[in-house]
Order: sequence, then C-alpha cells, then structure tokens
Amino acid sequence: MVCQKCNSERVAEIGGKCSDRFHAYIGDRETSGYVDDDLGIGGGNYIEFNLCLDCGQVQGEFPLPPTFLETGKLPDEDDDEVDYDDDEGFCGL
Repeated sequence: MVCQKCNSERVAEIGGKCSDRFHAYIGDRETSGYVDDDLGIGGGNYIEFNLCLDCGQVQGEFPLPPTFLETGKLPDEDDDEVDYDDDEGFCGL
C-alpha cells in the first residue's frame, strides 16, 4: 500500500481489540464502550486503520459525514437525539 497523500510506502496497518473499553471525544461530547462504526477507524470490538509514517495521513475516504457522536442520530434517522447503547458500535452520548 502507498500513502494516498505523499505516495510513501511507509504505511502502517494499525489494529487493536478494544472490546468495550474504547472512548472518543468530539468537542464536549464523549462516547465510550464499543468502537463507533462511523468514525472511520473500525467498529465494534476493533480499531483498524492505516497510517502513513512519513506524513501522518490516516488512509481512507474523507471527509466523513456527521457521526453519531456529533449528531446523536443513527444514519437515516430523523427523530430527535437518541441514546442508543449496544454492542453494534454505537454508544450513548
């Protein structure tokens, strides 16, 4: 694999099993538990992403649409903010 930004071949494949010990912050919102599927770094029990060791670019398709952590809504959901907590990768706010 080569970096999509600088074409370096120094791209590390990063992975880890977090189970329900993952946490992330966007502004003053926090999620903890399983990895949210819509953050672009894996989902469920695992974080998985590729990182260029030359320029620091996380590999993937960006920008991402607004996440559950930011909006409180699951994709295609029009209701008010939801507190959804299970092992599918979306955690309550």
